[in-house]
Amino acid sequence: MKLSFRRRLISVGVAIGALTLVGAGIGTAQASTAQHSRPASVKPTVVLVHGAWADGSSWDKVAAKLQHDGYRVVTPPNLLSGVANDAASLRAYLDTITGPVVLVGHSYGGMVITNAALGDKQVKALVYVDAYIPDQHDTVYSLTSAVPGSVFAAEASTVFDQVAIPGGDPHYPNLYVKPSVFGKAFADKSIPAKDVAVLAARQRPLAYSALVEEAGPPAWRTIPSWSVIGKQDAVIPAAQQIAMSKRAKAHTVEINAPHLSMVTDAGAVTNQIEAAAKATN
Repeated sequence: MKLSFRRRLISVGVAIGALTLVGAGIGTAQASTAQHSRPASVKPTVVLVHGAWADGSSWDKVAAKLQHDGYRVVTPPNLLSGVANDAASLRAYLDTITGPVVLVGHSYGGMVITNAALGDKQVKALVYVDAYIPDQHDTVYSLTSAVPGSVFAAEASTVFDQVAIPGGDPHYPNLYVKPSVFGKAFADKSIPAKDVAVLAARQRPLAYSALVEEAGPPAWRTIPSWSVIGKQDAVIPAAQQIAMSKRAKAHTVEINAPHLSMVTDAGAVTNQIEAAAKATN
């Protein structure tokens, strides 16, 4: 009986030892896994900034595609009041966002994001869509007229309707694109005439001062950049977009689209934005 009891004790001891070894192995495996696992990357917030004579709805197709792919998207209003003021307004908005940001600008929005993102460590990428990519001291007017081909490189009275800003300098009115010019500038045959007419009817004005106000030091010197160039753009000629993109060392894609490429080819524009987003992870 004593021998049998002793054998049972030995068996229990062996079993406990085995469990202890197994437990130690599990703990080691878990520790090893914890050491080598990486936290899931957080997708950046995509901030879409519209251009002149437009509003956030110009981004609707792109925003829907980005949201479908799991991105948080915001389209804050661009004041269209002047480069410095518009950039300051956007910068204040960016300060409310937690986490990484991909900042996207269309047309005049490129002027704004270039100035707003300077020194902002949350902004991981800049994306220019048929946009101005200014260097310091550049203006919308100087960049528009740098090469031939822009509808807006003309006498202001022939392309814009001017409306005085109450209490403002009469030499710096608000500008609306003439309905007869709007379609030639922004669209092509891929956008139905009735849709162009709606866009022209609801356009928001751009302050004349925005055309002549100089840009500050550009954020693209320190933040990686991407660009989408519409080869049929009649506002910012493709040759000028290419020159600005090269200067900014932007990752560039050229598409057969007019100035409103995010409307006519939302897929290509979304792909370039997502390429920028993935490169930030």
